[in-house]
Amino acid sequence: MFRSFFFARKWMHWSILGSALILFATWYKVELDVKINEWFGRFYDLLQKALAKPGSITMDDYMAQLSTFFQIAIVMIAIAVLLDFFTKHFVFRWRTAMNDFYAANWYKVRKIEGASQRVQEDTLRFARLVESLGVSFMRSLMTLFAFLPILWTLSFKVTELPFFGKVDHALIYVAVGFALFGTVVLALVGFKLPGLEFNNQKVEAAYRKELVLGEDDPNKASPPTLAELFSFVRN
Repeated sequence: MFRSFFFARKWMHWSILGSALILFATWYKVELDVKINEWFGRFYDLLQKALAKPGSITMDDYMAQLSTFFQIAIVMIAIAVLLDFFTKHFVFRWRTAMNDFYAANWYKVRKIEGASQRVQEDTLRFARLVESLGVSFMRSLMTLFAFLPILWTLSFKVTELPFFGKVDHALIYVAVGFALFGTVVLALVGFKLPGLEFNNQKVEAAYRKELVLGEDDPNKASPPTLAELFSFVRN
């Protein structure tokens, strides 16, 4: 999965430079998230001041805050759209590299049960997983690290935690702790899912293959055979 893309000279520009560009763009988008978060703090402070003391702010102050939000938001939207567009191209190049690799080794691959489906469907699934889970996981890590300085500052006002009592920099420990706890729990719970999915794809391929053969050969896809193959799917 990785050798065909990251260690092939043909795809060097897409694999190395493309990965670097996605990382940089994701980091920049997270930094814009931080700026938006800081803007909300200033904007609500401004509204609170206006409500507490009418006439204490001017229309220019209000419009200046809206202008700042617009400048950040327009860049953020542009980056998000372009990043999504480039990521889809990046992932499809990765799928193309895998497809070329399997096609070049088809004389070996064709002996595997359901080889045609494995080459077509599994590379498609892998590409979609990289696009969704891979980018989301990377962005979640960057978001966590980007907001740690903010949590560090806020932690001076939150000095105690339920059940633990006084804890320095409490919000930092809560954020990192929950992130690690959720990741570990989900990993433990889902540890067997990839193997089950792999076995499921094998029996589905065998069942589908028998049905395809039965379209042309009346001796194939008999009810007892189909019942047996479908029992494997059920299991």
